[in-house]
Amino acid sequence: MSNPNALSIDLTSGLLLAALALVWGGSFFFAEIALRELPPLTITLFRVALALPVLFLVVRLKGIAIPRGAKIWSAYLGMGALNNAIPFSLIFWGQTQIESGLASILNGTTAMFGAVVAGGLLKDEPLTTQKLIGAALGFLGVAVIMGPAALTSLDPRNLAQLAVLAAAFSYALASVWGKLFLSGQPPLMNALGMVAGSTVLMLPIVFYVEGVPRIDLSVEVWGALIGIAVLSTALAYLMYFDILRRAGSANLMLVTLLIPPVAVGLGAGFLGEQLSREAFLGFLVIGLGLVVTDGRLFKALMNRQQKPANAPE
Repeated sequence: MSNPNALSIDLTSGLLLAALALVWGGSFFFAEIALRELPPLTITLFRVALALPVLFLVVRLKGIAIPRGAKIWSAYLGMGALNNAIPFSLIFWGQTQIESGLASILNGTTAMFGAVVAGGLLKDEPLTTQKLIGAALGFLGVAVIMGPAALTSLDPRNLAQLAVLAAAFSYALASVWGKLFLSGQPPLMNALGMVAGSTVLMLPIVFYVEGVPRIDLSVEVWGALIGIAVLSTALAYLMYFDILRRAGSANLMLVTLLIPPVAVGLGAGFLGEQLSREAFLGFLVIGLGLVVTDGRLFKALMNRQQKPANAPE
């Protein structure tokens, strides 16, 4: 396994990182298509329920044992809520009011939320000044996007943007939950377990709130549902854990910077979306916050400056 703190990654990891950004960025595009005929909670149910058999097949083919204890499945239920059911539902509802590209940009605050939440709840991940500065830049980027009007009015767009930010915070809590309760389990089993948990959670919620899910959908919407479940969920988790094994968690965080350009490009190219200048400026500030939170670029630049002129590269 390569050093997780290294700044560079190999070609295979780089290609996997780009592919992961493509399928995760594509989830915002697929959601926009699905929202033409389905409500948000139902899309969440389809996303996890259709991904479940794919992940189950992979786990069985790899010979990974499926645990049976109530304690571990309670942990999977919590992980399914924090990493799937809650954030997916919030983002999809948010996309009923705001553009897919803007939702992806706001979702980019996940890494900064994660650093702060982990710093506050985990002893082995202290909350450093660097992480606080990165988080402050992330919030500044959000403020640039939402504008001063957000402080005086609560129109649907503002509420939608807050919903996506709440989803990012839920993802951050999920990372801590996984480290506390699931670190001893095989990663792919964790993916299967949380998707199973979120499916169990979403079934009664969808039936109660939105009724029996429709199946008389257009080809485009069925394609979007399959895309968001098989590509943006099941395949994404497989690539996620492969990159984690090859390049480490620090390099994996770089995908946060790559997702918004993919989502913005798909939204502009196929949905005719146009984002404001404030959205792009906010993304740059959020991206800077991620770079500061990560810290490796600044360390590499400082090391280069401190290296003697005759030192070997």
